[in-house]
Amino acid sequence: MQQDPIRFGGGGLFRELLGEKGVLVADGAMGTTLFSLGLESGDCPEKLNIEQPGMISEVHRLFVEAGADLFLTNTFGGNRRRLALHGLEDRVAEFNQAGVRIGRRVASDAGKAVAVAASVGPTGDLFEPLGPLSHGEGVEVFREQMEALVDAGADVLWIETLSSWEEISAATEAATGFDLPYAVTLSFDTNGRTMMGLRPSEFGQWWAGLSPDRRPAALGANCGTGLDEALVAAAAIADNAPTACVIVKSNCGIPVYEGGGLTYPQGPDLMDSYARRAMDAGCRIIGTCCGSTPRHIQEIRSTLATS
Repeated sequence: MQQDPIRFGGGGLFRELLGEKGVLVADGAMGTTLFSLGLESGDCPEKLNIEQPGMISEVHRLFVEAGADLFLTNTFGGNRRRLALHGLEDRVAEFNQAGVRIGRRVASDAGKAVAVAASVGPTGDLFEPLGPLSHGEGVEVFREQMEALVDAGADVLWIETLSSWEEISAATEAATGFDLPYAVTLSFDTNGRTMMGLRPSEFGQWWAGLSPDRRPAALGANCGTGLDEALVAAAAIADNAPTACVIVKSNCGIPVYEGGGLTYPQGPDLMDSYARRAMDAGCRIIGTCCGSTPRHIQEIRSTLATS
């Protein structure tokens, strides 16, 4: 019997695309695009997977049409600790499964192979001994979200914007319990470290020291403070994990408030240089994060097409 294209995932497509294309284009900013479409500050973005699925589909469609080979689902804050801030902690499975199903529909209508990457953000809590969350509790928080994402048919688990070894340990332990490739990205600041002090070189060394069956399928740098910092971090990761698939998915600089809203200073005109420098640094997945638009992704795709 033919598989339902809305639910079918399994991880093979992500690896096939990497093998076929060598370098993949990821999408841009979900949050920034949602705000441009009407999301109000303070709202729960994951709730839109149920209440306004057409809005989420439109974000994915815009990035696919701009040239993305993969896009991240609207599930970044879909774990029970973050949903509890909105009184929605009992809707983890509902929101996450809906987010992947929206992505599967967009991917099946794309007219080309596009991977659905299930976004898994941080818990929002500090881990012991600095905070309330134990390792075991963290694993369960991540596992609950990931189970919903995998069941709905994601192609890859995309763990992003982490900053501590404790959270990396909990998230990766949860991810290795599923038969699906997973990626991990950290966010680095202008000092070249994460908020909790991790260096990109240490992150690369961590990957290199894992047994092949435990390694993430990809790792890298996302968000942060701007293009230069993310590229430097990605290069350091690649230097210390030379056989790894390295990701760079930078934000577009530190936003400034003007004209009644936030403006990010690094525009699409910088994407040609960004993409070339990313490839020179050894990155195999190149996208953008906060402040970016489909136009940013279109410029990256154009650069890859002529390189």
